[in-house]
Amino acid sequence: MVLTVGGVTPHTPQTLADIVTETPAAARVLDGFGLDYCCRGDRTLDAACTEAGIATEVVEGKLADLEPGVDIGWTTLTPPALADHIVETHHRYLHEELPLLDALAAKVLAAHGERHPELDRVRRLVAALRADLEPHLLKEERVLFPTIHALAGGRTEFPFGSVANPIRMMMLEHDQAGELLADLRVSTGGYTVPADGCTSYRSLYDRLAALEEDTHVHIHKENHVLFPDALALAEAGE
Repeated sequence: MVLTVGGVTPHTPQTLADIVTETPAAARVLDGFGLDYCCRGDRTLDAACTEAGIATEVVEGKLADLEPGVDIGWTTLTPPALADHIVETHHRYLHEELPLLDALAAKVLAAHGERHPELDRVRRLVAALRADLEPHLLKEERVLFPTIHALAGGRTEFPFGSVANPIRMMMLEHDQAGELLADLRVSTGGYTVPADGCTSYRSLYDRLAALEEDTHVHIHKENHVLFPDALALAEAGE
């Protein structure tokens, strides 16, 4: 299959991760079809669509209609600069948003839980996501990302051995966060607000959908761009 995305036709089949790296707007299209391009971004579009039971041609049509990518500056950053970009863009957002979402989920459960018992699971999943992501962010900020800066500066030895070790752990934790986000999508019916949902109810679901989208892009940048580049830095220094 030769896929055209945003008016660009590559010479070889692309993985989902390749598609989003070259055309960041494709992330929203793939999210809309429930195609995981971050934790499972190594699949081709054909393989992912077949697994999901979606006609590949339908997704191709949506991707072909995209405007050529404009938000691709981060793809040209050096590993240290990309790590800083991720902290300033995605980590800052999560540090601010997760506590607010946790409180909002509790508020909506208290107001609507009797009529919508699924909100109890939503509340527990939001709390679990916060408990999963907050220490994860700190490990990246205090251990992995400073290591990437040190690698770029020529350092080759670290107390934990190869940089591949913390990267492996971060990728496992990305998988856990991805599973929690997938559970949230199912538990909320795709973030569908019921007819009797109040403004707070709608705000919760809208913000959870936005958090899912941002975190998918965040994980993609790390799994498919930053981490491979950091491993290449380490290999070059050995």
